[in-house]
Amino acid sequence: MLGPVILAASRSDKMRRFVSAAPGTKQVVDRFIAGESVDQVVPIIVDAADKGLEVTLDVVGEDITTVEQSHAARDAYLELVERLKDLGLGTKAEMSVKLSMFGQALEGGHELALANVRPVVEAAAAIGTTVTLDAEDHTTLDSMFAIHEELRKDFPQTGCVIQSYLFRTEDDARRLAAAGSRVRIVKGAYKEPAEVAFQDKAEIDKAYVRIMRILMEGDGYPMIGSHDPRLISIAQELGRRAGRKLDEYEFQMLYGIRSEEHLRLAAEGHRMRVYTAYGTDWYGYFMRRLAEKPANLLFFARSILTKG
Repeated sequence: MLGPVILAASRSDKMRRFVSAAPGTKQVVDRFIAGESVDQVVPIIVDAADKGLEVTLDVVGEDITTVEQSHAARDAYLELVERLKDLGLGTKAEMSVKLSMFGQALEGGHELALANVRPVVEAAAAIGTTVTLDAEDHTTLDSMFAIHEELRKDFPQTGCVIQSYLFRTEDDARRLAAAGSRVRIVKGAYKEPAEVAFQDKAEIDKAYVRIMRILMEGDGYPMIGSHDPRLISIAQELGRRAGRKLDEYEFQMLYGIRSEEHLRLAAEGHRMRVYTAYGTDWYGYFMRRLAEKPANLLFFARSILTKG
């Protein structure tokens, strides 16, 4: 399987240099990354809103090594909030954050990440929007969920992400499917050992459906993160069976992938949110997009071979 190989490459400085220098890289990166700065991403937010879409914005970058870098990440999100405020787009755009970018892996990282993310969540709430805490590898999740629980005391709209390939996730879903909660379910895009995660795609998909059912039958707000037509159809059916209106859950898909489906779901009356990443430190995010879907890797390979 190519996926684990690509995920391993996402941590390699040598591969980072090779991919960055490849002549076809920019064409493919531009497909998944909306820009490098807030100024470049603003027109995309406006265009999405005009089309009846919502967005969640991710300032890419994870492997920080200093406290100063964690503060810079916090400040990048605070800058984004200010721009959303100026544009009056707070109700159409939320934010997604990776706590590793806020210092979670550093010494004293749990407290540092909480201290860095809190002002972002507070600023987001002040303009009528919110923040979702992205899930990373399984070793970080207890810290992420504890931070999520702490933030929800003052900002109950704060969301979090769960991953269907982890054995623990059904229990997490039951705990999180409570009134007022916002939970995004994804399959998972990190290389995880067989001791903690399903390795077979069919098993991951089955778990995804079981977890969707838990969320749809619960009292929270499910956010379905998938491009899989079959899972989207199942989500719609589970929503109907649970008696949910179309605005009582939402679909989320990545910027640059199945854009026509974004519009189709929005036209049907669904809430459709586009996960929109931007920033200069794109490599790790980009490699996980390649690992998730062989077609993405094929597109990248063709681009390299046809550029010279």
